[in-house]
Amino acid sequence: MQITNKIHFRNIRGDLFGGVTAAIIALPMALAFGVASGAGPVAGLWGAVLVGFFAALFGGTATLISEPTGPMTVVLTGIIANFIAQEGTEQGLAMAFTVVMMAGVFQIIFGLLKLGRYVTMMPYTVISGFMSGIGIILVILQIAPFLGQGSPGGGVVGTLRAIPELLSNVQPTETLLAAGTVAIIWFMPEKIKKLVPPQLVALVAGTVISLFVFPNADQIRRIGEIPAGFPSLIMPTFAAEHLQIMVIDAAVLGMLGCIDALLTSMVADSLTRTEHDSNKELLGQGLGNIVSGLFGGLAGAGATMGTVVNIQSGGRSALSGLSRALILLVVILGASGLAANIPLAVLAGIALKVGIDIIDWDFLKRAHTISWKGALIMYGVILLTVLVDLIVAVGIGLFIANILTIDKMSRLQSESVRSISDADDAMDLTAEEQRWLDEANGRVLFFQLSGPMIFGVAKAIAREHNAIQDCDAIVFDISDVPHMGVTASLALENAIEEAVDKGREVFLVGAAGQTRRRLEKLKLFRKVSPERCLMSREEALKQATFQVASGTSSDGDYFDKAASTV
Repeated sequence: MQITNKIHFRNIRGDLFGGVTAAIIALPMALAFGVASGAGPVAGLWGAVLVGFFAALFGGTATLISEPTGPMTVVLTGIIANFIAQEGTEQGLAMAFTVVMMAGVFQIIFGLLKLGRYVTMMPYTVISGFMSGIGIILVILQIAPFLGQGSPGGGVVGTLRAIPELLSNVQPTETLLAAGTVAIIWFMPEKIKKLVPPQLVALVAGTVISLFVFPNADQIRRIGEIPAGFPSLIMPTFAAEHLQIMVIDAAVLGMLGCIDALLTSMVADSLTRTEHDSNKELLGQGLGNIVSGLFGGLAGAGATMGTVVNIQSGGRSALSGLSRALILLVVILGASGLAANIPLAVLAGIALKVGIDIIDWDFLKRAHTISWKGALIMYGVILLTVLVDLIVAVGIGLFIANILTIDKMSRLQSESVRSISDADDAMDLTAEEQRWLDEANGRVLFFQLSGPMIFGVAKAIAREHNAIQDCDAIVFDISDVPHMGVTASLALENAIEEAVDKGREVFLVGAAGQTRRRLEKLKLFRKVSPERCLMSREEALKQATFQVASGTSSDGDYFDKAASTV
């Protein structure tokens, strides 16, 4: 695969066509997300322009289209609502946009620390759970505008509590427009979808119908006038009493943006057979969100729909993302007045369909058949995401998933910790090694460890060690251990110390690389003399057998036992 995100002009036609197509899709989505967030449609438009431009210019994925996305909008919606409720509209929005800038700073830090490849190393059950939870939140938040009413406040819980009241005051005209919007997007034939985005068709059709078909057109709630021209600069605004929550919100928003962008980058890689630069991509995403926040735009990330359409339309370099941003800029500066008559219900229908699409229906239907533990983790993350908090959901989900994984791996790895005192078919011993064990007549114990020794294996080492009965010498074989964790190292040290204390001969085989360095730091080789640290398992068994046969211990004493014939 080729790692590249250089701007070139070898594919101008494809890149320009990809940019135009992505811009057509971005327009209704940006308006819908702007309104849904509470910051207004202009915030969605500028977020699409600024995040898209700077992420394309400085990012590490050639064909990635970046803009406000459903997951980012859901998180930012809660942030905006919280600060507006506490500080008023103007101050609250300024603080929310400051959080967007801070999220960009976090993303740049992640990129500089080269954490890009670790961002998406999460169990799929957790990713699926919080993405589905975000989709559910977006759907719930569209209930009020879908029914032709303003937000009842209180987020998800407040909306759910207000459903009876919302249903009793439903506005049939706006609900019909919203339902029609969803129907157009959902049921449009694939042949037509290839020619024109269904979201744009729904936006235009809904607006035209609301103006010329319904008799009460003047009562339908609409976007209103969108200011033409460049936005004003918004300076970072902090409040001492809110600083902690701002940092937490920014970290959550930044991490979600990283996950959203890099998952989409992986989709782009599979379609274009290239390989993105994760750390550079985080730098581009961070710069895009900083600039977007400075000018009152929504936070954004890599958008799967826009990226796929861009690639399918011929986009192959960052020129497609740059051209898309410039096309949207022209629309904002020259045709923003046309958006004033767009009904809010139509945008609610578009956003609701996005929420439905975010939900991982495929995995939801079959998760329980794959793993009931994985299904429980996913359902738990969904509930926590919707009803509690995203960071709590991901934190608890990761903790439980990792504990279950460590337990499973530890149980599997524990099977490779074995001790025998005579030839055993379960161990792969050579004929000579088996001969020396047989001649030791049960007085030499062969203690074998193999594979990575993570902390969960320490229990198995202790169990095998505690099971040791009568023997005069122990050969600890760690030849096949590529990595030994601290906890496992301490368990091995404890087994060796106890063997030495009981006067048993101790031989250590195969200590090399990271394993040897770890044992050296534990000063374990002060307890095992250098001549007893060997690289040959056969030689160690041979010396151990001669040792117990002669009856000589390491300190010169003699065992008062009958020696077997060697």
